[in-house]
Amino acid sequence: MRDRVLDELLNEGILLDPEAAELVLVQADPAAYVRSILASMTQHPLVLTADHVRAYSSIHPSAIPKVQVNPVLEELRKSPSVMARPKSSDIEIIHDITGNSTCEGTVNDFARCFNDRFKKIKKILSRRHELAGSLPVAKAVKYDREVRTIGMVSDWHNTKNGHKIIELEDDEGKCTVLIHKDSEYINESIVNDEVIGIVGKSTSKGDLLVLKELIRPDIPITNVMEQSDSTSSVAFMSDVHVGSNTFLHTEWNNMMHWLKTEGKDEIQYLVLPGDVVDGIGVFPGQEEELEIEDVFEQYRTLEELLKEVPDSIQILIQPGNHDAVRPAEPQPTFPKIISEIFDSSCMLIGNPCTMKLEGRRILTYHGRSLDDWISSVQGLTYENPLETMNEMLKRRHMAPLYGGKTPLAPEKEDHLVIDEIPDIFVTGHIHGAGIGMYKGVTTICASTWQSQTSFQKMHNFSPDPAILPVVHLGTGKAKIVDFS
Repeated sequence: MRDRVLDELLNEGILLDPEAAELVLVQADPAAYVRSILASMTQHPLVLTADHVRAYSSIHPSAIPKVQVNPVLEELRKSPSVMARPKSSDIEIIHDITGNSTCEGTVNDFARCFNDRFKKIKKILSRRHELAGSLPVAKAVKYDREVRTIGMVSDWHNTKNGHKIIELEDDEGKCTVLIHKDSEYINESIVNDEVIGIVGKSTSKGDLLVLKELIRPDIPITNVMEQSDSTSSVAFMSDVHVGSNTFLHTEWNNMMHWLKTEGKDEIQYLVLPGDVVDGIGVFPGQEEELEIEDVFEQYRTLEELLKEVPDSIQILIQPGNHDAVRPAEPQPTFPKIISEIFDSSCMLIGNPCTMKLEGRRILTYHGRSLDDWISSVQGLTYENPLETMNEMLKRRHMAPLYGGKTPLAPEKEDHLVIDEIPDIFVTGHIHGAGIGMYKGVTTICASTWQSQTSFQKMHNFSPDPAILPVVHLGTGKAKIVDFS
């Protein structure tokens, strides 16, 4: 039981020190007890310690929530995944965790993953002329002149006098950065664990840097999507949620009719960026909102629906947080028992995945971290997901914030860094729809095929369903086909 519980928590991005594990494992439902501890915290720690457990238990001696864990789903999430091969030679998978996961959840794994993030983004920042001659953060603060440094944000806060303090670290040390209240950067949104460049000068005491310029890795302003001779188009269809009683059957049928008629010669690729089924046991009371209560039957129903897609269209399917894969990102693709349900027209990929379709680089990510971005960065909203995607591109990372709603697996490599610039960047998850452009990158939020859920009603959120974004791979022109 011990290993099973610890594996379950690790899949959610939760790490316990040995003493804390002993205290937690004696509980009737150890995983639920840990979740209740984390729910009581304003900020989640990297490692849950015995002191955290004792502090919680002294205040809530019997607060153990009842959480139903579906054993079928848990077994599926632990099954090995194998990525299907494309039927078209014009598809190239560049980056995908499937078959390459090595993490065991140790502290060393986390350190290695964060170090990889730092090195990758530091390499991007080092190309900026403003950061030429950068010094390690601990050395930069000692010089009585303007200096440049690159570091990862470990913490930040606003002072009572209106200034902003950033704690910055690299692989050699730490320093403190002051953003003066009159600085043009005072309202700049900072998130923990992002990597930034600093131009500044040390104070007379030599204990902190006063910021002159804040530099992010960002997308170069010279980036453009060059036209190609491709005549193909790709369509994106996220958050299908087959199995939910709010699945939009009529709108789906209208879309399928279009694919078999007007869209048949136009669309050569159809990408599904996650939450392709509604799943089981994903949230409390979900069974009351299910049209299909068996997860295998949900996937079989999806396969039957996709059989209507013309044979000339290659389908690529990615998992999301509702799917029967591990919750922790990056997510390998579906286990073999699921992948065998689909025929050769469907290629199963991981989340996120960088691919090339006829030479066009596409980064597709389900988008679970959108929740953390929107709750952490002032001005970001569910109504405008494209702005949040711009923030990811600006920081060259899809999910920098550790300890939020997005469980992260500490792989030897940080697969959520955007080290190569995509031509097209796609997300789903929040059931919005839209097409934008950020410094030459086409950004797409790929809608949903589910009407408003009870949870969305409770939060007064209206989804934007039954919309199919389409991008021409030659010209780069994008459009929306509305079936709502």
